[in-house]
Amino acid sequence: MIAYFLSDLHLGAPYFPDSRAAELKVVRFLDSIRHDADAIYLVGDILDYWYEYRYVVPRGFVRFFGKLAELADSGIKIYWYIGNHDIWIFDYLPSELGIKVIPTFSIEDIDGKKFYLTHGDGIGKLKPSFKFLRALFRNKFCQSLFSAIHPRWTVPFAYNWSHHSRKAEGQPSPEDATRLTDNFHAFARDYLTKEHIDYFIFGHIHLFRSEQIAPDSQVIFLGEWISRCSYARWNGQDLTLHQLPNP
Repeated sequence: MIAYFLSDLHLGAPYFPDSRAAELKVVRFLDSIRHDADAIYLVGDILDYWYEYRYVVPRGFVRFFGKLAELADSGIKIYWYIGNHDIWIFDYLPSELGIKVIPTFSIEDIDGKKFYLTHGDGIGKLKPSFKFLRALFRNKFCQSLFSAIHPRWTVPFAYNWSHHSRKAEGQPSPEDATRLTDNFHAFARDYLTKEHIDYFIFGHIHLFRSEQIAPDSQVIFLGEWISRCSYARWNGQDLTLHQLPNP
Protein backbone atom coordinates (compact mmCIF):
# COMPACT_ATOMS: atom_id res chain seq x y z
CA MET A 1 0.00 0.00 0.00
CA ILE A 2 1.23 3.50 -0.86
CA ALA A 3 0.00 6.23 1.50
CA TYR A 4 0.67 9.96 1.76
CA PHE A 5 0.35 12.09 4.90
CA LEU A 6 0.22 15.88 4.94
CA SER A 7 -1.15 18.55 7.23
CA ASP A 8 -1.42 22.29 7.85
CA LEU A 9 -1.98 23.43 4.28
CA HIS A 10 -3.92 26.44 5.65
CA LEU A 11 -5.46 27.07 2.25
CA GLY A 12 -7.13 30.45 2.05
CA ALA A 13 -4.94 31.98 4.75
CA PRO A 14 -4.39 35.74 4.33
CA TYR A 15 -0.64 35.43 4.88
CA PHE A 16 -0.15 33.72 1.50
CA PRO A 17 1.02 36.37 -0.99
CA ASP A 18 -1.00 34.54 -3.67
CA SER A 19 -3.74 32.29 -2.30
CA ARG A 20 -4.62 30.92 -5.74
CA ALA A 21 -1.00 29.92 -6.36
CA ALA A 22 -0.89 28.13 -3.00
CA GLU A 23 -4.02 26.16 -3.89
CA LEU A 24 -2.69 25.26 -7.34
CA LYS A 25 0.57 23.99 -5.83
CA VAL A 26 -1.40 21.55 -3.68
CA VAL A 27 -3.55 20.52 -6.64
CA ARG A 28 -0.45 19.81 -8.75
CA PHE A 29 1.02 17.72 -5.94
CA LEU A 30 -2.18 15.69 -5.59
CA ASP A 31 -2.25 15.17 -9.33
CA SER A 32 1.37 13.97 -9.27
CA ILE A 33 0.61 11.18 -6.79
CA ARG A 34 -2.68 10.02 -8.28
CA HIS A 35 -1.14 7.05 -10.11
CA ASP A 36 0.58 5.46 -7.11
CA ALA A 37 -1.41 6.57 -4.04
CA ASP A 38 -3.77 4.11 -2.43
CA ALA A 39 -4.63 6.45 0.45
CA ILE A 40 -4.16 10.10 1.37
CA TYR A 41 -4.33 11.25 4.99
CA LEU A 42 -5.01 14.98 5.49
CA VAL A 43 -4.04 15.52 9.11
CA GLY A 44 -5.85 18.73 10.01
CA ASP A 45 -5.79 22.48 9.31
CA ILE A 46 -6.11 21.78 5.61
CA LEU A 47 -8.19 24.93 5.29
CA ASP A 48 -7.40 28.05 7.28
CA TYR A 49 -11.12 28.55 7.84
CA TRP A 50 -14.23 26.64 6.84
CA TYR A 51 -17.77 26.72 8.06
CA GLU A 52 -20.49 24.64 6.47
CA TYR A 53 -23.96 26.09 6.06
CA ARG A 54 -27.00 23.97 5.34
CA TYR A 55 -27.85 25.35 1.91
CA VAL A 56 -24.84 27.35 0.69
CA VAL A 57 -21.17 26.60 0.09
CA PRO A 58 -18.51 29.12 1.16
CA ARG A 59 -16.47 30.71 -1.58
CA GLY A 60 -13.11 29.27 -2.61
CA PHE A 61 -11.17 25.99 -2.84
CA VAL A 62 -13.00 24.84 -5.98
CA ARG A 63 -9.90 23.41 -7.65
CA PHE A 64 -8.74 21.71 -4.47
CA PHE A 65 -12.15 20.20 -3.75
CA GLY A 66 -12.50 19.14 -7.37
CA LYS A 67 -9.16 17.32 -7.27
CA LEU A 68 -10.10 15.53 -4.02
CA ALA A 69 -13.39 14.42 -5.57
CA GLU A 70 -11.60 13.22 -8.70
CA LEU A 71 -9.10 11.19 -6.66
CA ALA A 72 -11.81 9.73 -4.44
CA ASP A 73 -13.86 8.78 -7.51
CA SER A 74 -10.81 6.97 -8.92
CA GLY A 75 -10.70 4.73 -5.83
CA ILE A 76 -8.11 6.49 -3.65
CA LYS A 77 -9.13 6.51 0.00
CA ILE A 78 -9.00 10.01 1.47
CA TYR A 79 -9.16 10.74 5.20
CA TRP A 80 -9.52 14.24 6.63
CA TYR A 81 -8.71 14.76 10.32
CA ILE A 82 -10.34 17.76 11.95
CA GLY A 83 -7.87 20.43 13.08
CA ASN A 84 -8.34 23.61 15.06
CA HIS A 85 -8.76 25.74 11.91
CA ASP A 86 -11.13 23.44 9.99
CA ILE A 87 -13.30 22.37 12.93
CA TRP A 88 -16.63 23.03 11.25
CA ILE A 89 -16.71 20.30 8.64
CA PHE A 90 -20.05 18.55 8.84
CA ASP A 91 -21.81 16.72 6.00
CA TYR A 92 -21.03 18.60 2.79
CA LEU A 93 -17.42 17.56 2.21
CA PRO A 94 -17.95 13.86 3.02
CA SER A 95 -21.12 13.57 0.94
CA GLU A 96 -19.92 15.65 -2.02
CA LEU A 97 -16.26 14.64 -2.19
CA GLY A 98 -16.43 11.06 -0.98
CA ILE A 99 -13.88 11.50 1.78
CA LYS A 100 -13.97 10.22 5.35
CA VAL A 101 -13.83 12.88 8.06
CA ILE A 102 -12.22 11.90 11.39
CA PRO A 103 -13.31 14.18 14.28
CA THR A 104 -10.42 13.43 16.65
CA PHE A 105 -8.04 10.53 15.96
CA SER A 106 -7.86 7.07 14.47
CA ILE A 107 -5.55 4.08 14.62
CA GLU A 108 -4.93 2.66 11.16
CA ASP A 109 -3.40 -0.73 10.34
CA ILE A 110 -1.31 -0.25 7.20
CA ASP A 111 0.66 -3.22 5.93
CA GLY A 112 0.80 -4.68 9.42
CA LYS A 113 2.03 -1.44 11.05
CA LYS A 114 -0.06 0.61 13.45
CA PHE A 115 -0.41 4.33 12.78
CA TYR A 116 -1.88 6.71 15.36
CA LEU A 117 -3.13 9.79 13.50
CA THR A 118 -4.46 13.05 14.91
CA HIS A 119 -3.98 16.74 14.23
CA GLY A 120 -2.64 17.28 17.74
CA ASP A 121 -4.35 20.45 18.95
CA GLY A 122 -5.75 18.59 21.97
CA ILE A 123 -2.45 17.09 23.11
CA GLY A 124 -0.41 18.32 26.06
CA LYS A 125 -1.10 20.96 28.66
CA LEU A 126 -3.29 23.49 26.88
CA LYS A 127 -3.58 27.15 27.74
CA PRO A 128 -6.90 27.81 29.53
CA SER A 129 -7.92 30.28 26.81
CA PHE A 130 -7.20 27.77 24.03
CA LYS A 131 -8.96 24.98 25.93
CA PHE A 132 -12.03 27.21 26.37
CA LEU A 133 -12.13 28.21 22.71
CA ARG A 134 -11.62 24.61 21.58
CA ALA A 135 -14.59 23.46 23.66
CA LEU A 136 -16.66 26.46 22.55
CA PHE A 137 -16.02 25.90 18.85
CA ARG A 138 -16.95 22.22 19.10
CA ASN A 139 -20.14 22.83 21.07
CA LYS A 140 -23.22 22.02 18.95
CA PHE A 141 -25.37 24.78 20.42
CA CYS A 142 -22.66 27.40 19.87
CA GLN A 143 -22.23 26.17 16.32
CA SER A 144 -25.93 26.66 15.65
CA LEU A 145 -25.73 30.22 17.01
CA PHE A 146 -22.66 30.96 14.89
CA SER A 147 -24.38 29.69 11.75
CA ALA A 148 -27.13 32.28 12.27
CA ILE A 149 -24.62 35.13 11.78
CA HIS A 150 -24.23 36.29 8.19
CA PRO A 151 -20.99 35.08 6.53
CA ARG A 152 -20.11 38.65 5.55
CA TRP A 153 -19.23 39.13 9.23
CA THR A 154 -17.94 35.73 10.30
CA VAL A 155 -15.56 34.98 7.41
CA PRO A 156 -13.49 38.22 7.55
CA PHE A 157 -13.40 37.97 11.35
CA ALA A 158 -12.09 34.38 11.22
CA TYR A 159 -9.39 35.16 8.65
CA ASN A 160 -8.21 38.26 10.51
CA TRP A 161 -8.02 36.32 13.74
CA SER A 162 -5.98 33.59 12.07
CA HIS A 163 -3.66 36.15 10.48
CA HIS A 164 -2.89 37.98 13.73
CA SER A 165 -2.50 34.71 15.60
CA ARG A 166 0.08 33.41 13.11
CA LYS A 167 1.99 36.71 13.16
CA ALA A 168 2.08 36.64 16.95
CA GLU A 169 3.30 33.04 17.06
CA GLY A 170 5.95 33.21 14.36
CA GLN A 171 8.36 30.31 14.00
CA PRO A 172 9.06 28.54 17.29
CA SER A 173 12.46 29.08 18.87
CA PRO A 174 14.58 25.98 19.60
CA GLU A 175 13.45 26.16 23.23
CA ASP A 176 9.78 26.42 22.24
CA ALA A 177 10.19 23.60 19.73
CA THR A 178 11.61 21.37 22.46
CA ARG A 179 8.75 22.24 24.78
CA LEU A 180 6.16 21.56 22.09
CA THR A 181 7.62 18.23 21.05
CA ASP A 182 8.03 17.16 24.69
CA ASN A 183 4.24 17.29 25.07
CA PHE A 184 3.79 14.94 22.13
CA HIS A 185 6.58 12.63 23.26
CA ALA A 186 4.99 12.35 26.70
CA PHE A 187 1.63 11.56 25.14
CA ALA A 188 3.13 8.91 22.85
CA ARG A 189 5.15 7.24 25.61
CA ASP A 190 2.10 7.11 27.83
CA TYR A 191 0.03 5.62 25.01
CA LEU A 192 2.67 2.96 24.38
CA THR A 193 2.10 1.62 27.89
CA LYS A 194 -1.43 0.68 26.76
CA GLU A 195 -0.97 -0.28 23.11
CA HIS A 196 1.88 -0.60 20.67
CA ILE A 197 2.02 1.99 17.90
CA ASP A 198 4.66 2.00 15.19
CA TYR A 199 4.10 5.56 14.01
CA PHE A 200 2.47 8.51 15.77
CA ILE A 201 1.56 11.05 13.06
CA PHE A 202 0.94 14.66 14.15
CA GLY A 203 0.45 18.08 12.60
CA HIS A 204 -0.47 21.33 14.35
CA ILE A 205 2.90 22.62 15.55
CA HIS A 206 4.37 23.09 12.04
CA LEU A 207 7.61 21.28 12.86
CA PHE A 208 8.94 18.81 10.31
CA ARG A 209 10.87 15.89 11.76
CA SER A 210 10.90 12.22 12.68
CA GLU A 211 11.96 11.17 16.18
CA GLN A 212 12.52 7.74 17.70
CA ILE A 213 10.81 7.42 21.10
CA ALA A 214 11.12 3.64 21.48
CA PRO A 215 13.10 0.93 19.70
CA ASP A 216 10.21 0.25 17.35
CA SER A 217 8.13 3.44 17.58
CA GLN A 218 8.50 6.88 15.99
CA VAL A 219 6.82 10.27 16.32
CA ILE A 220 6.35 12.09 13.02
CA PHE A 221 5.65 15.82 12.72
CA LEU A 222 4.39 16.60 9.23
CA GLY A 223 5.44 20.25 8.93
CA GLU A 224 3.28 22.64 6.91
CA TRP A 225 2.57 24.03 3.44
CA ILE A 226 3.08 27.71 4.20
CA SER A 227 6.79 27.56 3.41
CA ARG A 228 7.99 23.92 3.60
CA CYS A 229 5.44 22.00 1.50
CA SER A 230 6.31 18.83 3.40
CA TYR A 231 4.75 15.40 3.63
CA ALA A 232 5.38 11.79 4.59
CA ARG A 233 5.12 8.76 2.33
CA TRP A 234 4.59 5.12 3.24
CA ASN A 235 5.89 2.79 0.51
CA GLY A 236 4.69 -0.50 1.97
CA GLN A 237 7.73 -0.98 4.19
CA ASP A 238 9.12 2.38 5.31
CA LEU A 239 7.86 5.85 6.16
CA THR A 240 9.95 8.64 4.66
CA LEU A 241 9.76 12.44 4.89
CA HIS A 242 9.84 14.70 1.84
CA GLN A 243 9.59 18.34 0.78
CA LEU A 244 8.64 19.79 -2.56
CA PRO A 245 11.60 21.48 -4.26
CA ASN A 246 11.56 25.28 -4.28
CA PRO A 247 10.30 26.70 -7.57
